[in-house]
Amino acid sequence: MTSQSLVRRASFRDGSVAQPELLTPQTQESKIIDKFYPSAGLATSGYRCTKYSPEEWTENNDALLLQAANDRDEAQKVRHESKETQMETESVTLRRQADGTRHLGHRLQDIHFWKSELQQHIDQTAAATGSLVALKRRLEKALDASETPFRIAADNLAWRERRLGPDLVKDNVDEELLKEVELIRNVQSLLRRTLTQTIDQIRANREAKKTLELDWSDKRQAYSTDDQCGRYTNGSQDTQQHLSSAKLQLHVSDRVTWARFTQDNLAQAQRELRASAELQLLCERVLQETAEDLQAQCAAVDAAFAHRCQEVSEAKVAMELHLTQILEQIGAQERNIAMLQQALRDKEAPQRVTQTRLHQRAQRPNVELCQDEPQLSLVAEAGEIECAVESLQRRLAESQRSLRHLEDTRMALEKATATKTHSLLVDREMCMSHRDRYPTASTLAGY
Repeated sequence: MTSQSLVRRASFRDGSVAQPELLTPQTQESKIIDKFYPSAGLATSGYRCTKYSPEEWTENNDALLLQAANDRDEAQKVRHESKETQMETESVTLRRQADGTRHLGHRLQDIHFWKSELQQHIDQTAAATGSLVALKRRLEKALDASETPFRIAADNLAWRERRLGPDLVKDNVDEELLKEVELIRNVQSLLRRTLTQTIDQIRANREAKKTLELDWSDKRQAYSTDDQCGRYTNGSQDTQQHLSSAKLQLHVSDRVTWARFTQDNLAQAQRELRASAELQLLCERVLQETAEDLQAQCAAVDAAFAHRCQEVSEAKVAMELHLTQILEQIGAQERNIAMLQQALRDKEAPQRVTQTRLHQRAQRPNVELCQDEPQLSLVAEAGEIECAVESLQRRLAESQRSLRHLEDTRMALEKATATKTHSLLVDREMCMSHRDRYPTASTLAGY
């Protein structure tokens, strides 16, 4: 206690403590006198007398002894109650601490279970996404590969438009090529739709995987935290006071919402896995069926080309054969015409002789102008020669007309043969040889 101030605390029987009171040196002396010398009245207040009566002294000692006994009993009682309280709180604390450790162990088991489930679904989602990425590449390759058949079919149709004359016909080859073009367009449209679905599913899988990974990361951190909390003991050196840590936070989840959150994430992942599995089967079937359809249509077009080329070749051979025969007939007809012309020239001299004889005999005088046997013979001869000339002229005209027809037919056959040769060139050299670059079934399937 300093000379400047004194602080006194008064204890009451009920255990309460009075508020501290600041005492100055002047008031301190007055308080001591009032406590230990209550008999000092007004008569002695001005003289500070320290003399008391024996009775007052005795009473004062008895009061001090009684107060000491009461204080001692009170202290023993408080100490006993404190020990009981200490033992009780120690038991409760240890029990609570054991319960907390046990609950932390159960919590670690729950977190480990859900973390394992999350890890399993993450691996499954990653595997499904990898499969879809591989199928996506196959779809892209198949879509790119389908451009080659489309260009080949379009090129075939363009070349066949260059056929000549009557060979520019819409035959079975054109129909099969148009079917092939339409099939390729439908295949490309189907591949694009499937590719879009695959890209969307890959995106959905990655979002689901990201959600699972975030949940897994949170649980890993929570597991690490709870594992560290479970290792804390009363002898741990790295613990410290956090007065506000026991307050419940309103924004955290409870046990039900905590489990439901992971269950919802796993359910969403399961839905994406099922969708991925169905999409994988669809992609495989689309790739296989489209490749088979394109190969089948390619075979149909090739067969139509082969059949058409055979027909054109047979027609060309037949025309060449007829052309050879026509050329032979033209030569024979030309020789026939030459023969008829020579026969007509050969008839000119006998005709001149006969006509000269008749003309000369017509100059006979008077009765000598007689239709005698020579005259009748000459007239008959002249008629026969004239009939022969007319017959030869008719045959000559017919032969010349036949020769003209043969020449026209020859020209038509030569033109048709050239047309067939050009058609074969278009179909065989420009179309069928180009179709040798048609992609294989594995290429059309995206491999």
